[in-house]
Amino acid sequence: MRWESLTGPELKALAGQDVTPILPVGSLEQHGPHLPVWTDSYIAHNMALRTAEKAKTTCVVLPPIWLGLSEHHLPFGGTISSDYAAFNAIIRSVVRSLKALGFKRLLIINGHGGNIEPLAVSVRECAHEFAMPVVSVNWPSAAPEAIAATLTTQPRVMHACEGETSVWLALDATQVRQDRIPAPINAPPEAPAGYSRFYSFWEKAAPTGVRGDARAATKEKGEAIIEACASAMAAAVDNPVLWTAPDPVWAAGRGLES
Repeated sequence: MRWESLTGPELKALAGQDVTPILPVGSLEQHGPHLPVWTDSYIAHNMALRTAEKAKTTCVVLPPIWLGLSEHHLPFGGTISSDYAAFNAIIRSVVRSLKALGFKRLLIINGHGGNIEPLAVSVRECAHEFAMPVVSVNWPSAAPEAIAATLTTQPRVMHACEGETSVWLALDATQVRQDRIPAPINAPPEAPAGYSRFYSFWEKAAPTGVRGDARAATKEKGEAIIEACASAMAAAVDNPVLWTAPDPVWAAGRGLES
């Protein structure tokens, strides 16, 4: 079910049932010369819809949030970015609204790498504040082995790459400028593992804005990736371990219990 297609009374009735809302979260940012700037939002939304179709649990998919943390893409043009305070406020507002409406949980399917760390903080804060399970997943992380087995030039989804371009070809090939797919560039050395700092994407993928070899993309690879990720996320939706009530760690006297 798509949230935007339902009426207020229909959604009010759903809130009293065992229903899992799914919120796709993406970005509005450059994806090289061949993919649209709404790539992350569009793919996350479609992954959410496919997940809802596969889950045994009844799900309702919200419209995607298209604003993410994308300042690292600004040098390439076309990017609209948020900061953490605004991004967290939007996520919190959605959770607060769902809680007020009577829904008991939320799954966030994320399509943008720059949102991973902010979402990790946001969902844990929302879980504490609203006493409901709020869970986020980056869709490529749902089925990494299947993605690695599907791709032929890279081990994982990168950016405007073989993976994302293949998914686009499976969803809507008319939006892929196939005559503009660039040849891959030499990737810069990876930073030492375990260290965190800001890097502009210009430092990682100038001048194309692409990491990976999108020339290897095919519709068949995209369909395989969508199937694997949606199936894995649907299984997670149906797993009751994911939806246990958060421990009320901030409750008065909680630390005194034995």
